[in-house]
Amino acid sequence: MIEKLPRSHGAVLGYRVVGDVTRDDYDELVPAVQGAVDEHSTARLLLDLTNFRWEKAEAWGADLRFGERFRHVVERMAVVGDRTWEKWLARWAEAFYAQDAQYFTDQDAAWEWLEG
Repeated sequence: MIEKLPRSHGAVLGYRVVGDVTRDDYDELVPAVQGAVDEHSTARLLLDLTNFRWEKAEAWGADLRFGERFRHVVERMAVVGDRTWEKWLARWAEAFYAQDAQYFTDQDAAWEWLEG
């Protein structure tokens, strides 16, 4: 499940990812990112994975399509977490989801980087 964070504004969108991600989660995420891109020509994303468990197999296709569709217009992606594999995910995100991606253990620091 994904929850939009209240600090989101304009082209800067933040989400808390809780438990397992499903294909339905992309039905919320894709229109929000597309709206930011339509209005601002770019988007910056924060994904807080602190309570993330895994992505369901049904969501893998939507995940790949998200990367194909947005990786050239997502200017920055902040991955927030507290596990080593999430740090590696941020590196992978730079190749497949965003022009620049960084890993953070502190959500406030991630917001500052995105908004800067």
